[in-house]
Amino acid sequence: MDLTAPSERDEGAEVTTTPSKAVPRPTPETQPFWDGCAAGELRLQRCSSCDAHYFPPRPFCPTCLSDQVTWETASGRGTLHTYVINHRAAPGFEAPYAIAVVQLDEGPRMMSNIVGIENTPENLELDMALEVTFEPRGDMMLPVFQPASTGGGQ
Repeated sequence: MDLTAPSERDEGAEVTTTPSKAVPRPTPETQPFWDGCAAGELRLQRCSSCDAHYFPPRPFCPTCLSDQVTWETASGRGTLHTYVINHRAAPGFEAPYAIAVVQLDEGPRMMSNIVGIENTPENLELDMALEVTFEPRGDMMLPVFQPASTGGGQ
């Protein structure tokens, strides 16, 4: 399918387009999260009333409904809660790839992708230790997860 306008086509030239991955659009509620990603930090909101961390960002605590919330830098560590391996690539992705739910050490769960290993059932062991890393997407950085290093690091 040719997605170029007729005025942009060269007669006789083959036109190819490579779809790109979607780029998130920050909102006022999510901007601190995306600012953290740009700084290489995974930021979560924490309720000052009941002490619960939560994700996705919102102006009130989903546990106690308090609006007394703050942003904190999370550890970036978690475990693989569940996943599905997608064999039909979405625009910009190369199949197969894992769509994962990561249980963060702070409590919330976050949907993301797993990088750094081949996405096969043999490699994606439930409860495996993961750590966040960041992947460029347009002019933004997105949190993705990789197997946790076993060395003396974080």
